[in-house]
Amino acid sequence: MLLLPLSAEAQRKTRAKIGKRGNIKSITVDNLADYDNRWFHPGFYVAPNFSSYSIEQSQAYVGSQAVTANSIISPGFSVGFVGDIRLANHFNLRFTPGVSFITRRVEFKPLLTSDSIQTQEIGTTQLEFPLLLKFHSDRRRNTRVYVVGGVKPSFNVGNRRKDPERNLLRTDDSDIAIEYGVGLDLFYPLFKFAPELRFSHGLTNLFQPGDNVYSRSLQSMRAHTVTLYLTFE
Repeated sequence: MLLLPLSAEAQRKTRAKIGKRGNIKSITVDNLADYDNRWFHPGFYVAPNFSSYSIEQSQAYVGSQAVTANSIISPGFSVGFVGDIRLANHFNLRFTPGVSFITRRVEFKPLLTSDSIQTQEIGTTQLEFPLLLKFHSDRRRNTRVYVVGGVKPSFNVGNRRKDPERNLLRTDDSDIAIEYGVGLDLFYPLFKFAPELRFSHGLTNLFQPGDNVYSRSLQSMRAHTVTLYLTFE
């Protein structure tokens, strides 16, 4: 603990801006001045997310019009680790494995009766393995912006089914999605903090046919997620 102030001071680079008359106009301290010279940066993240399905109605629904289906945006949470490898001056390869706790909901409303709206829930715990390419700008003092893009395979390791009447829909246990986002690197004396907004669009039709009115009304379910990553490296 006594060495922390010395370590922080060693990672700073001070620059002074001199005026025309030789007076100091401002002083800038560059935190983690040698950060980009390292080839590897480990870290971790916590990430609230909001997820839903993109759904398509089946021919059975078109013929009978028994119920209407509407996907609801639902909150979730993710945690994981970061492995960042420097490829070039402005490019990094990022591997960010983690686990997400997600509950997606679909509302079904009967058309021909006055029955109340029924909600089906699909709660999953899934392992995610995003592989991303990061392009960042030059530093402006202790900040810089960046964009990321790549693919994310995911695998369900547990389905949370509490109420049989609300868990009649079934989905596949694996998916692959394309991801892209934008973020901001903020350099502090001992670490880099990066808030990042990332969008994920599933490519796999996760729908599994079933013998109930809800399953018969659908033919396609693809996952979409918006996540706010809070990364520490």
